Amino acid sequence: MTLVTITPKSNGPLIVEGPVRIVTPDGRELTPPLRKDGKPSEVVVLCRCGGSATKPFCDGTHKRNGFQDGPVTTP
Repeated sequence: MTLVTITPKSNGPLIVEGPVRIVTPDGRELTPPLRKDGKPSEVVVLCRCGGSATKPFCDGTHKRNGFQDGPVTTP
């Protein structure tokens, strides 16, 4: 089994590394954006700010809208 790692970037998106499937509430599977060289992405970058035009994927809007993290909490 391959490990999936999710890393929240400071004041930015969630970086998801590893084999993942992204499925909408109605069951459709979403294809992550391709890399700049046209190959399938090995890392998925998910929006946390809510402003992305390509939700659930990050489009960099967090930089323009001033998104700020909340404090990290542990159970």
